[in-house]
Amino acid sequence: MVSPIQIPNDAPFSPEQRAWLGEFLAKMLATPAGEPTVVSGPAVSVTILFASQTGTSEGLAKKLLKTLKKGNFEPELQDIATYDKEKLTKESNLLLITSTYGDGEPPDSATDFHAWLMSDAAPSLAGVSFSVLALGDSSYPDFCKCGIEFDTRLEALGATRIFPRVDCDVEVDEPYAEWSKGVLAKLSPTVDTVAPIGLVDASGEDEGYSKKNPFPAPVLTNFNLNQGGDKETHHVALSLEGSGLEYEVGDALGVIPANPPEVVDEIIAALPFKAGTVPDPKGEDISLRDALIYHYDIGTINKSLIQKWQARSGSPFLRSLIEADDKDAFKEFAWGRDLVDLVINYPADFSDSEDFVSVLKKLQPRLYSIASSPRAHPGEVHLCVGIVRYKSHGRVRGGICSTYLSDRLSDGVKPGVFVHVNKAFRLPSDGATDVIMVGPGTGIAPFRAFLEDRKATGAAGKNWLFFGNPHQSTDFLYQDELQQFVTDGFLQKLDLAWSRDQKEKVYVQNLMISNGAELWNWLQQGAAFYVCGDASRMAKDVDQALNQIAEQHGGLTSEEAAAFISQLKKDKRYLRDVY
Repeated sequence: MVSPIQIPNDAPFSPEQRAWLGEFLAKMLATPAGEPTVVSGPAVSVTILFASQTGTSEGLAKKLLKTLKKGNFEPELQDIATYDKEKLTKESNLLLITSTYGDGEPPDSATDFHAWLMSDAAPSLAGVSFSVLALGDSSYPDFCKCGIEFDTRLEALGATRIFPRVDCDVEVDEPYAEWSKGVLAKLSPTVDTVAPIGLVDASGEDEGYSKKNPFPAPVLTNFNLNQGGDKETHHVALSLEGSGLEYEVGDALGVIPANPPEVVDEIIAALPFKAGTVPDPKGEDISLRDALIYHYDIGTINKSLIQKWQARSGSPFLRSLIEADDKDAFKEFAWGRDLVDLVINYPADFSDSEDFVSVLKKLQPRLYSIASSPRAHPGEVHLCVGIVRYKSHGRVRGGICSTYLSDRLSDGVKPGVFVHVNKAFRLPSDGATDVIMVGPGTGIAPFRAFLEDRKATGAAGKNWLFFGNPHQSTDFLYQDELQQFVTDGFLQKLDLAWSRDQKEKVYVQNLMISNGAELWNWLQQGAAFYVCGDASRMAKDVDQALNQIAEQHGGLTSEEAAAFISQLKKDKRYLRDVY
């Protein structure tokens, strides 16, 4: 019989946990090296709470759940949208994984919980232990804002941090591994040679084609949907034959872009060293030119890059920008500038190619809402891509991935693609449910897929689409298909907003309000409401219009209307795919 080691009473554990840890350490020390140690004792209660917009946070939460189940834990997985807030004060260990989207906003599923936690109604959380994993993109000024707010607020309410918050900048694997390992070490201290608990791979990728191993997709068709005018929107059809990739309507397709070679050449020509080789992601040496074309982000500037650049450039202007630490000033400087601007206008001292790329972010895939149903187009996936082109600071510029798809897919180039599952943007399981879809511009993409899928499955529910763009004559995307849906009686209502075809601008939210009585009636009869498109303006305007309709035609107060909209989200009858 091995006598337990006494754990000090001031250690951050409950009496049961101290007893278990004492027994564990005693048995570990008494066990010959290399042999596994098995310890019985009270399991550690852990609640994993996730707030996900496109599914990444949910995926990580499920991986963490699998990991905890391998150890001496009693884990529970909870979607923040359905989490009972009354349980929060009773949690022993809370692990929160959350994304941030739009202008630093919480995911739709977390809106209510976030508002409640930030309000005076939030209770004391003394006795609750927690840790936060925050997902974000440093290209945006409010990087990981939602996770940061959750983290600081939980501490302010008296909760004790188990492990410091870790912020994920697009690439989640390494920071997730750091965070999960740190959390587990605090919840159940062990040594590496004794491992009843094992970390799973944070990527969770199965064999086959994936984000880490994208499928080179042959291009089937690629053409501009616009009939002249200022806008350029490409319909891109790719073959998935032989890939094993499958998707559902509502999912997104990840596309691995490549930077424009002519811009890369200009950057290399202006560097203060002779271009050499650098390791690629597989550790093999490649030329700096290929590295900049295929592996590094040269199209965005953010605060982190400016700080690293200033340290090597000695630029008085960049130094003043850093010292002022003004978010708006950073944003104003970064807008319309790329890496080439820093290289030419703010020369910096780098010793060689590896030193140069050490300050750059990896080139990230772009996610596009899938515009096709696999039932209507077996073996294919379609995209609806708005091509970004503009002039700034004396240069003609463009979106890295959009111009890659429109300009650089000639000569048999096959873009690397993978499926990004988005369970938070699904059609109703009951085909008899009516659906209302609001998708101006390229926001039409998933709704083309929805209509194709509902027709293929014989869904009996009614369909209503709000679509808008500047001009009817040039910007009526998928005009023939949509009008055929109307002719066939499958698309019962098609409301079109042409913002520039008359003196007074008309947008989709204006048409919602003018059709408010009928829209309210559809909602009262159980219709699901979907929005896709711009998060910063359109989606907010649509949300305001929906609240206005609830007040005007439902006879609700503003507070009641907000509660009604909130319940729609909880019931998964108000879903958004916004960016």
